[in-house]
Amino acid sequence: MTKVIGVRFRTAGKIYFFAPGKFDIKQGDNVIVETARGVEFGRVVSGPKEVKNEEVVQPLKPVIRVATEQDRRTVEKNRQKEKDAFKICLDKIHKHGLEMKLIDVEYTFDGNKILFYFTADGRIDFRELVKDLAAVFRTRIELRQIGVRDETKIRGGIGICGRPLCCSTYLTEFSAVSIKMAKEQNLSLNPTKISGVCGRLMCCLTNEEETYELLNSQLPSVGDTVTTKDGLTGVVNSLSVLRKRVKVVVNLENDEKEIREYQADELKFKPRRKKKKISKEEMKKLAALEKEEGASKLDDK
Repeated sequence: MTKVIGVRFRTAGKIYFFAPGKFDIKQGDNVIVETARGVEFGRVVSGPKEVKNEEVVQPLKPVIRVATEQDRRTVEKNRQKEKDAFKICLDKIHKHGLEMKLIDVEYTFDGNKILFYFTADGRIDFRELVKDLAAVFRTRIELRQIGVRDETKIRGGIGICGRPLCCSTYLTEFSAVSIKMAKEQNLSLNPTKISGVCGRLMCCLTNEEETYELLNSQLPSVGDTVTTKDGLTGVVNSLSVLRKRVKVVVNLENDEKEIREYQADELKFKPRRKKKKISKEEMKKLAALEKEEGASKLDDK
């Protein structure tokens, strides 16, 4: 077992493990740590705990120090410099006539690198832009193309539910979302109804998918032939999945038909074929394929 703390660098960003070392660190503290991008300022979101060795990416880097008031002032100065850098980069993009949309600018804590996040329809030749930016800021410059979902995660907003977007408040990474999930939940397939602010399928479709799969496995499908508890046969007309109610067009005497509603356990029907469950590895592959079709994924650290 290895003792670690969980550190996050962005709101709803990925959590990274670091060794607390000799420091007495609690959840909510700010710390200075060394990352692949250099020295960074992060927030502790999970206090010291023991995890299995295989869950830790070795070598596990230690915390440099608990953040001081001076470190916090440095972060505030960087935030102000990011606003200035954003305006300068916009001017340079316009000067070079590049078809790209600047989304965000981020300084590393030590100021050794500036990252510019942007979206574009295709590949952009920004070599001259990088040279111009490097001449202005005299530090390492990195331009990173991101997708529309990552853009929405950075900018935030309000969803059609009236609440702040899930991706910008608590989702650390995107899950694979498919139109099949909307069908499983009997939702309208109108794109405007099931698409989020980013224009992609809403991430919250995954929230109740497992519950709907379980309930639907206990119900007949629309169009199936069923037998009622009083011996009548009929065809399923509609379903109320959460209430487990089924409306059936039953066949009466003299070829008459009538719509009646039953509880699912009052009917006899052929169970739905159990669907093969997709493993986590397969889900990751699907997510990777989806991201390859668009822009490259934002790796927040």
